[in-house]
Amino acid sequence: MRSLLRAAGAAGILWAVSTAFAVPAVADEPSGFTIGDPRITESSGLAASRAHPGVYWTHNDSDDGPYVYAVDGRTGRTVARITLRDIGTPRDVEAISIGPDGNVYVGDIGDNLGGTWNHVWIYRFPEPRRLRDATVTATQFSVVYADGPRDAEALMVHPRTGRVYLASKKQDGGGALYEGPQHLSTTGTNTFRKVAPVDLWVTDGAFSPDGTRLVLRSYFGARIYRWQDGRPKDLGSVGVPIQQQGESVTFTRDGRTLMYGSEGRDSGVTPVGLSGAQLPESAKEDDGSADGGQGAGGSANHRGGGASSGAAGTDPNPGFVKGAMVLALATALVVAVRRLLRRRS
Repeated sequence: MRSLLRAAGAAGILWAVSTAFAVPAVADEPSGFTIGDPRITESSGLAASRAHPGVYWTHNDSDDGPYVYAVDGRTGRTVARITLRDIGTPRDVEAISIGPDGNVYVGDIGDNLGGTWNHVWIYRFPEPRRLRDATVTATQFSVVYADGPRDAEALMVHPRTGRVYLASKKQDGGGALYEGPQHLSTTGTNTFRKVAPVDLWVTDGAFSPDGTRLVLRSYFGARIYRWQDGRPKDLGSVGVPIQQQGESVTFTRDGRTLMYGSEGRDSGVTPVGLSGAQLPESAKEDDGSADGGQGAGGSANHRGGGASSGAAGTDPNPGFVKGAMVLALATALVVAVRRLLRRRS
């Protein structure tokens, strides 16, 4: 009898634990995938294709060459490798984004020497209409910062204005968001100017497809902002999955989900759903509600083992709270049964 009760108690605890930490999946949320190409060992940037639904552009960090890869988000297979020509030798490619002009922007903006390069580069090429291995002519832009060299890993092109932004890592007291000129120039140096401080060790960032949200991620955390009058308004933290080396993030085409990527061979790309105030305005309109159906306090839904941390001031996920309560009750029940058995013995 005692063994049976102990087994039942253990089973109850296991069930309660699984209930506490399992979060309901969103029906239309995309699945994660694994980048299976052995050539991609340092995926450092991620951008959802505009021309090819379900396809994500990525690239290696350094020592790979002028290559960009298109990966099928359903299978994790590489469906195209694009070779960039008419550019210099890439030094430290860290980010990728797609602009409203249909061009792919690649940021050769990293500086592992702690921010000592006197200039960095941005490459631009048209997103191919057909996905196959190809060599394309790219445009190269020279970039400097108004306040001196910076180490940066995030490049974001606004999907409405086409303006390019860079986010630096923390350096000399903090990181910052930098704004490029209205139009990049190939004939001179493009100066990026600081527009907002960023208290985050930024490894990547992305605008939502409608341009109303900006997300910036670090290795272990992320923050989401409302984009208003060309400046970010902090909406608080957003969940980030546990990854080997979290380096990249992009919005899905509908803006409802963040896709987080990592460096490493066979690295995973993990979805984290958004809700409430974190949702882009276009996604809220699709829901027929100004707050996405959950209000500003709605918490994000997570899949793939991501950590749960919605916008600042939001309530915990209801599923988590319910599971935690069940776990506490199950534990109390087992303790009570054990005390009863001791008294009888």
